[in-house]
Amino acid sequence: MPYNTQTNIKLTTAEENYLKAIYHLSEGGTKSASTNDVAGAMKTKPASVSDMLRKLGEKKVIEYRKYYGVHITEEGKRQALQTIRKHRLWEVFLVEKLNFAWDEVHEVAEELEHIQSSLLIERLDLFLNYPKFDPHGDPIPDEFGNVKAKPRRILNEMEIDQIGQIVAVKDSTATFLKYLDKVGAYIGARIKVLDKAEFDGSMEILVDQKKGVFMSKDVTTNILIQEL
Repeated sequence: MPYNTQTNIKLTTAEENYLKAIYHLSEGGTKSASTNDVAGAMKTKPASVSDMLRKLGEKKVIEYRKYYGVHITEEGKRQALQTIRKHRLWEVFLVEKLNFAWDEVHEVAEELEHIQSSLLIERLDLFLNYPKFDPHGDPIPDEFGNVKAKPRRILNEMEIDQIGQIVAVKDSTATFLKYLDKVGAYIGARIKVLDKAEFDGSMEILVDQKKGVFMSKDVTTNILIQEL
């Protein structure tokens, strides 16, 4: 039975958004998240977060104690992964079938991820031929909530003359993705580190063996590489 049909818990759109943020902040439930972290992710005040955390606690998807932070439960993980799965499948659909650019899909997918029809998502997955990664390189959880990610490292950690392939980005904002488009850095691009400045961590990168690009540390810490 698919993981997203195992419980009868009903979450509102706002609750799903909070739970997804807590899942990411807790690194998949491996650590706790503070109220300030949650407030920052949701762009609201810490005082406004408490009421939502109480509601999520009542639904047994998180555990929260003042001064001890927020812990996501196993049920919370399942619910969060369901939302993440829908979001990433919709991003694939928008890019592959409706010709959206990868910097245009996030906000639209944020709305589509709250559609509650599990049958629709099953059909969408089939229609897309069961994609494993979204347009930004993030792994798509399967119907049971399993996530299979490729081994990867931050571009800025690589040394001169090392070679790799861009497999994902940490920053999926439109401005960052447009910058990558401008310099020709895309998911699947082959890169080689030509130089690395000790002063500020900026790097000179050869993209697809034909274009040298200078990237700041802010850029290279948001690009994920699979070494070749």
